[in-house]
Amino acid sequence: MDDADNLFQLDSDPEVMHYLTGGIPHSREFIIETSLPRYLGFYDRFDHFGFWAAIERKTARFMGWFHFRPHRENPEEIELGYRLMKRFWGAGYATEGSLALIEHGFRDLGVSKVVATTMTQNRRSRRVMEKIGLRFEREFVYPREPFPGWRAEDCMEVKYGLTRAQWLETTS
Repeated sequence: MDDADNLFQLDSDPEVMHYLTGGIPHSREFIIETSLPRYLGFYDRFDHFGFWAAIERKTARFMGWFHFRPHRENPEEIELGYRLMKRFWGAGYATEGSLALIEHGFRDLGVSKVVATTMTQNRRSRRVMEKIGLRFEREFVYPREPFPGWRAEDCMEVKYGLTRAQWLETTS
């Protein structure tokens, strides 16, 4: 709960929220009543999965968060995700944090597959997924209404994945 203000600042940026809510910020109440309980609930259900704050080493500033959790549709797959403040975009933090979680999952947790999803249009996030070794699997329709002012085809999603065997091929 100590991160409520940081999360509010993160989710208040329309550019950060563009591919998540169509740019509509989350209210502080939503973060306290919905987001934080959901994030913290992973620690009650899982020993090694959940959400982590990303903190810049040299300044100790909150940069955003990463998640590494069982995928909602297939718990055998572990979903990787991240949300960073715009001032930290393009500095390699999403790549660095994601690679650390992937390695931890495959080496220490016995994960068999890591997956990530984003909107088809989200080129920045797709580029991170490709840089960390995830491979395009499919495009799909996320079951939600289009954001205000968006067409349904603008809200297509993509899924990328990496199996433990594929990861071992690249690390050997």
